[in-house]
Amino acid sequence: MNLSADSGKSFIVRHLGLRDYPDVWHDMQRFTDTRTPDTRDEIWVLEHPPVFTLGLNGKPEHILDPGDIPVVKCDRGGQVTYHGPGQLIIYLLLNLRRRELGVKTLVREIEQAIIDLLQDNGIHGQRREGAPGIYVDDAKIAALGLRVRRGCCYHGLSFNVDMDLEPFSRINPCGFAGLKITQLHDLQPCTDFEHINDALLQQLEQQLLAK
Repeated sequence: MNLSADSGKSFIVRHLGLRDYPDVWHDMQRFTDTRTPDTRDEIWVLEHPPVFTLGLNGKPEHILDPGDIPVVKCDRGGQVTYHGPGQLIIYLLLNLRRRELGVKTLVREIEQAIIDLLQDNGIHGQRREGAPGIYVDDAKIAALGLRVRRGCCYHGLSFNVDMDLEPFSRINPCGFAGLKITQLHDLQPCTDFEHINDALLQQLEQQLLAK
């Protein structure tokens, strides 16, 4: 799926289904390490089986009681978070140099896409200073984590749609003890995963192609 005819800014969207985290993470690394200046940017849309991921500088003490859920130490920014079925994952494999796009600007664009999606569903989402991601009241509904290498980024965002939130109680989410977690289904019970998938992609497209 090509979301733009502009060869400089266009990207390919790949729907990968339910995929193990380590496999996708290493695929992102390989894609980034082997891409050329002409390689098209890609967006990968998927879900993960249950897994805790710990960022590059993450502190193990924020993993309280993982139980039988695996813990993967990875190379994104941020602390520990949880991924599981019913959570929408969107990985952004972008050439930031070609797009003339800084990391802080990219983070704000991703956050704005989520805020706009929530607003379209009658929900007020907001940023929180010093804690990347999007919150509804005091509860986090979306997390962000990126890695930049060779002027290109990978990793991306996770958006809680309709999932089992219990595993978040086994960690200090994003390094914050007692942080509340919410999901779209609890705020708007008639949630269709595929519709939200498409709607968030459209919001990201508007942000990334706005310049």
